[in-house]
Amino acid sequence: MILCCGESLIDMLPRTSTGGEPAFAPVAGGAVFNTAIALGRLGAPAGYFGGISTDLFGSILADALTASKVDHSACPRSDRPTTLAFVTLVDGHARYAFYDENTAGRMLSEADLPALDGDTEALFFGGISLVSEPCADTYAALCAKAGDRVVMLDPNIRPGFIKDEARYRARLAAMLARADIVKISDEDMAWLGTTPEALIEGGSTLVLETRGAEGVHAVSAQGSLEVPATRATVVDTVGAGDTFNAGLLAGLSRDGRLRRDVLRSTPLETLRPAVALGAQAAAVTVSRAGANPPWLSELEPQA
Repeated sequence: MILCCGESLIDMLPRTSTGGEPAFAPVAGGAVFNTAIALGRLGAPAGYFGGISTDLFGSILADALTASKVDHSACPRSDRPTTLAFVTLVDGHARYAFYDENTAGRMLSEADLPALDGDTEALFFGGISLVSEPCADTYAALCAKAGDRVVMLDPNIRPGFIKDEARYRARLAAMLARADIVKISDEDMAWLGTTPEALIEGGSTLVLETRGAEGVHAVSAQGSLEVPATRATVVDTVGAGDTFNAGLLAGLSRDGRLRRDVLRSTPLETLRPAVALGAQAAAVTVSRAGANPPWLSELEPQA
């Protein structure tokens, strides 16, 4: 099982009621949650770990995971509220108001950590759950306990969320040092002051720099390769990166390469199909509104 560890939340999206009044519609979301959903839909053995409330919104999250065949049995349930993100549009640009104090997700502690059994082949971390404490420290502790399992990290850095930059940088540095696979944007690298080559020198096996319509730049100790983006008519880019992460992991799992020793010894070119699956799945996501990853049956067979 590939266990996705991190935030889930409810996006409150602006709508207009039948009476013409401003309203909000609750939609399940969160970067790590989206990756878990995409993994399940792509037919990979998917699991999700994060704090989920027993409230109405928590039920929406749990039901969405179940519907996409994601095992969430390891999630601690509490009567704390669900994190809410109210979205408003100003001149066409989205602005967010987060309600995250004392929520079920944020208050996750090390006492809630699951026992990692032999069925867990890989762990995925990322998103804003690596910023907010105490859950950020909890996920960092789980990463440190990964053992010989493959760890993938997508920092997806949001500078506006960071309150204690020194603590965040230290936490992220420790997790990057443990990560076998890193998906990172040019903005993330600029903020961190790093490069794909530097991350490889630091111990990562595979670094993927996503470049939107320009495709993916993959780097390992053996060199680099370019995987073009799959052409699509873009509706919006919500969830595209999360879906790419899932496609990559699903492809590696499918090809029997989601083991640290195998991943390290596999020629970079041999990993191209897994990277391409990530790009193909992401292209479907951007072609429709919101974070709505494809099912495996929606993807065209690759040559």
